[in-house]
Formats: sequence, C-alpha cells, structure tokens
Amino acid sequence: ALDMEDVFMVGETDINEYKKHFAKNVQTWDYLISQNAFSSETFARAFDFHKKMLEIGYPRNDILFRDNNEEAIKRHKKMLGLPKDKKIILYAPTWRDDEFYGSGQYKFTLELDLDRLKKEFGDEYVIVLITHYYVVDALDLTPYKGFVYNGSVYNDIARLYLISDVLITDYSSVFFDYANLRRPMIFFMYDLEKYRGTLRGFYFDAEAELPGPILQTNDEMVDAIRHLDQIEVDYKEKYDAFYDKYCAWEDGTSTEKVVKAVSVSYTHLTL
Repeated sequence: ALDMEDVFMVGETDINEYKKHFAKNVQTWDYLISQNAFSSETFARAFDFHKKMLEIGYPRNDILFRDNNEEAIKRHKKMLGLPKDKKIILYAPTWRDDEFYGSGQYKFTLELDLDRLKKEFGDEYVIVLITHYYVVDALDLTPYKGFVYNGSVYNDIARLYLISDVLITDYSSVFFDYANLRRPMIFFMYDLEKYRGTLRGFYFDAEAELPGPILQTNDEMVDAIRHLDQIEVDYKEKYDAFYDKYCAWEDGTSTEKVVKAVSVSYTHLTL
C-alpha cells in the first residue's frame, strides 16, 4: 500500500495514483482487524488508517484452534476427499506482480519438481497444491493423480492447514496463519533476490525470523522433507519467537470479539 516505492501490477503505472486510490478506499473502512502488535503498527502507517483497530486476531483462524484435534482432522480429510493413510504436504505459493495476462489475471510457473517428489515420497505423502486466487493458470495435474490434489477447488484454506503435516510456501501471508498450528514450514524462495530486491521487499529479515529453512532448489527441498524432524529441532527457537511475535492475539475467540465490538459500536450509534 502506501509503503510501496514502485508498482508492477498490471493496469498500474503511476505509484502516486495507486496510493491515492488506495487511500481513498481505506476511508470507507470503519474497522481494521489486526493479528499482532507488529501488524497494528504497520497497518496504521501503510494504510493511513485512523479509525478503530480491532486487535483481536483473525476470525478466519478460529477453526485452527477449534478443530486442531485428531477427530476433526479426520472429518475434514474425508470431506475434502483426501487419503487418511498418507501425510499431507500443503504447497501454497503466492503470485508475482510482474507475471500476468491482464488485470487480475496472473500467471504461475510451477518450479517445484513434482515428478521427483512423487518418486521420492509418493509412498508416504500426498501434495495439496493451492495457488493464489489471482492466478488463472490451470495446472495440469493429471500425471500426478493420487499424489497431487488441486487445493484451489476448496473454498476454505484453513481446512487445508488443519489436514496438512507441513506447509511449503514462499512470500504468501499464509505462513502467519499456519504458525498457529506450530507445524513445520519450508520456504521455497527460488526467486528470493528478485522478489526482495525488485518486486516487493520485506518488512523483516527473512533469514533471521522465518521459522523454517529458505530453499532455492529442488535438491534442497528433497533433503528438507527427508529431515523434517531435524528441521523442527533446529528451528524451535526461531519458531517460538515467531509465534510470540506474530500470533500473539490468536486464541480461537476472534469471531466472538468482532461481533461484540461491532455490536457495541452499532448500539451506541443507534442510541
């Protein structure tokens, strides 16, 4: 938003015009929900937001507390049509601003070597692949039937968090939500320098703070999946620090808190 120094998205050529339109849109917001103190500070500045900040965590994550148990996970697997006897890798990459067909229609090039992963881990794992909703490329997963499942057909990614044993992502904000589960994460950032240096940039030191390994090759990926137990040990201290900083206000009651906050404000308004 207003913190951006340049804009690469299709249809946007002038960063000042982009910021002007964004700021105008923000004026229509009455509330903004924040997940942690870091986000509250960043949102207020980047969105130029001066109304009510609800510092209560995200309602979308309440399910991660309510259903994080064996019985509920089995139920979700059955509902999603996923095998009960396999571990599940969730791969959730984000979109790139400079790869597009048109406005709101982004490309995605799959850099993860599914053939190799199937050969190495097909007996133990399945992969659920979900791309950002901006991505319009329909990936042909037919050759990987029974090993790779199209997670983009599901309407609630939180259920995919729940049924997965490990998350592979890149720069997507999914890792902030997934961290509530305290399960291992791998960061497949094969274009790290371009994304950090040109497209977006980071708000924090990724190497210092991310609670999992940053990988750039499929060789590294195979090795990481083979040694997930060791990754959990090696990154425990970072994970604890990440959880304390970015998941501080998540406790499974955010929806209730939003309803109460808005209801109280509405009551005062009508009185």
